[in-house]
Amino acid sequence: MLDTGLTTFMIIATSLVMLMTPGLAFFYGGLACKKNILNVMIQSFVSMGWTSVLWFIFGYSLCFSGGEGQIIGNLDKAFYHGVNPDTLFSPDKRFPELIFIAYQMMFAIITPALITGAFANRITFKAFFIFLTFWQILVYYPFAHMIWGNGLLVKWGVLDFAGGIVVHATAGFAALASVIFVGERRVKHDRPNNLPLVAIGTALLWFGWYGFNAGSELQVNGVTALSFVNTDLAASVGAVTWLFIEWTTGAKRPTFVGLLTGSVAGLATITPAAGYVTYPVAFCIGIIGAVICHWAVKLKNNMGWDDALDVWGVHGMGGVAGTILLGIFATKSVNINGADGLLNGGSVFFFKELVAVVGASVYAYLFTYIMLVLINKVIRVKVTAEEEEQGLDMIYHGEVARDFQ
Repeated sequence: MLDTGLTTFMIIATSLVMLMTPGLAFFYGGLACKKNILNVMIQSFVSMGWTSVLWFIFGYSLCFSGGEGQIIGNLDKAFYHGVNPDTLFSPDKRFPELIFIAYQMMFAIITPALITGAFANRITFKAFFIFLTFWQILVYYPFAHMIWGNGLLVKWGVLDFAGGIVVHATAGFAALASVIFVGERRVKHDRPNNLPLVAIGTALLWFGWYGFNAGSELQVNGVTALSFVNTDLAASVGAVTWLFIEWTTGAKRPTFVGLLTGSVAGLATITPAAGYVTYPVAFCIGIIGAVICHWAVKLKNNMGWDDALDVWGVHGMGGVAGTILLGIFATKSVNINGADGLLNGGSVFFFKELVAVVGASVYAYLFTYIMLVLINKVIRVKVTAEEEEQGLDMIYHGEVARDFQ
């Protein structure tokens, strides 16, 4: 029999995660230079549309049908074959499988969208569309299956509550590879064009992240509440930590962008661990995540990597740090379906988390770079100097965000 309460909760969680992609578009659009606002934003919205199409045709099936203990699933549920409105997800999680399909689709949508902030202003729209397609099929789908679809890594004992490996590590290191391939912007704009838009985007991301993390329990119980509170704790502490780092170092000013960035760093870092650690640990993860991500952004600047919107530093390193911290601090005392981390005697579990996140990051980096090289042999990936100078909004879309004259 259908559990109406759980069904309602999962519909709300799915809606919250959907809201994160427009939030990301606002976040990136506010940070981008004024001649490329729409080009940055449309990439997130295109992911919403095209990813949904791929998910229907074969994406969901490859991630969540068959392939037990393997790298990828099968095509048994292509076009949602065999799934009807009355099909329940499982005997103990009695909500429609259709809602699970939609919920997981939202993760597939936002993951490649995260990457787009790194190569802002520098990639042609046709190349982006090809990149979006093949990156999902050959990076996101395998890791979603291996960790969440009863595949290879989960059988090995790897845990990722809501996407530290599947979402943030893969997207972040793909972003770094993209930056290395396309090179630096010819004209850099380090100041956001619209800080209130960044704030709106952050608010939507933070709000949606409750569905991202708490919904990943796929039930309504104590772990759901735990992951919800842990999410808010890490985001709040991360925001304040980043604020104080900037206030006491460098320019010694508390900036709004720093506060907002710190909250996202805290959110990214707690994501893999949200349902597996205690409140005090989540508090510490927020601090550690902000410190590591802030350091990563400084390293990026020192190395000359032109990651325009700090995707690698915040999402990539946040996902890696959170997964490693999960391996250290996880405890079965808060989630019997979790594991004990290094500090609780789980040295083997720590090793597995470390290997999984490093392996995923390396694979995402190498595959992304090679794929861009191959795409460039068919369609030009990098925009020309003239296109970059004029701005991609008018060049590719014939539109502007607003009249700046």
